[in-house]
This record gives sequence, structure tokens and C-alpha cells, in this order.
Amino acid sequence: MESMKHVRTWPALGLGTWRMGENARTRRAEVAAVRLAIEIGYRLIDSAEMYGDGGAEEVVGAAVAEALRAGDCRREDLVIVSKVLPSNASLGGVVAACERSRARLGVDAIDLYLLHWPGSHPLRETLQGFEQLRTQGAIAHWGVSNFDLAAMNKLVALPGGERCAANQVYYSLSERGIDFDLKPWQQQRALPLMAYCPIDQSALAVDARVAALAAPLGLTAAQLALAWTLRDGNVIAIPKA
Repeated sequence: MESMKHVRTWPALGLGTWRMGENARTRRAEVAAVRLAIEIGYRLIDSAEMYGDGGAEEVVGAAVAEALRAGDCRREDLVIVSKVLPSNASLGGVVAACERSRARLGVDAIDLYLLHWPGSHPLRETLQGFEQLRTQGAIAHWGVSNFDLAAMNKLVALPGGERCAANQVYYSLSERGIDFDLKPWQQQRALPLMAYCPIDQSALAVDARVAALAAPLGLTAAQLALAWTLRDGNVIAIPKA
């Protein structure tokens, strides 16, 4: 697979925004959280049109705009990730959905645009939409999310499937099923794996067994869990803080 020839180096650790943008009363605090992430060095931010019905993308857009105005980062240093709902993933639907996401994010181009999970629209159409967006400069790269090994094999068999730049799945110390098939398959192809919920929605951060292993190393349980996820490269972890 040639996908990595077209992808610049991405940060191994990013920020997830699931459950953000759902309540107007917490919007300012959420913007501040993403803003702080950028200030302390995060350069990859993951979102989706599904999160808060676009609200999370608006949170990210506001935080990025503030950070750029303050000079805390350059746009070209950021990797902005978003996802299209399967129900919007027809050829025309994916193009329209991307336009809405770009407007909410306040960006000319989304760095990585993912199909959130396999849906009813033909995958061939979705890829055609992705390629149209890439050619137009609306996205830099495209990929998928929640694809198992069978789905990935179907994807790469399609015309243009080799341009898939990432697959985002649930992966953590306590959710290790992909270690037996999907993860080795992606490593063989140098296809990045994005791990969402890498600390099990904070469960691993308070796990006494993980904490006992982490303490002699001078680490917190969350730090050790993240280090385990990132242990052999080609994985991008996107915990939500």
C-alpha cells in the first residue's frame, strides 16, 4: 500500500472531542479545554459531525481560531480530523457534509476526513466523494473508522482504496482484540491506526492494577496505559481529556 507516501508525519498523541458540543452552557469551558491542549503542545485534534450534531466541530473551530490569533501555533502545524456519518456518505452527500464540517471548523481544508463506520451507501461511492474532495483541496487525506479486517480488505480492493491514510478503532490495554489480526495487517502496510478510548473513557486512569505497575516507574496509570498503546509505533492515540 502506498498511502504513507502521501502523508506527512503526524503526532502520535492527539486530543479526542467526543461528547463535546452537546450543551451550550459548557461550550466556553470546552473551547478553553481545547485551547489549553494546543497551548501545551497538542497538534492533532479529532472530531466528527456526529459529536453534538456538529457542536464539537464548532468547539474545535473556535479554539483553533483563538490559538491562531494568539500565535500559539501555525495552521500548517495542526492536524484537524473529522468524520462523515455513514448516512451522509453517498457521492454527493459526503461532499455536502464536508462543506458543513469545514464551515463549523473554520478551515479551508480538513487534514484527515474519515468515514465514521461502514454504512449502507456503496463504499465505492464514498471513495469517489473522498477523491473529489481531495482533488478540490477540501481535504488533504481520507480514511475510515471502525473498520475490521474484513472491511479493510474490501476497501483496499476498490479503485483508489490504496489511498486510505488511517483506520480509527477502539484500542486500549483492556480492548486488545485487534492485536490478533487488524493491527498486524495495518503495520505490514504502514497504515496508521488511530486508537480512540485508549484509557477506556478514564477507567484505566483509576485502575488499581495499572496504577501499581505505573508507580515504580514514576508514572500515573493513565500515562502507562497511553504508553502501552503507543509502544510499537504506527499508532495514534486520541484520548479525550
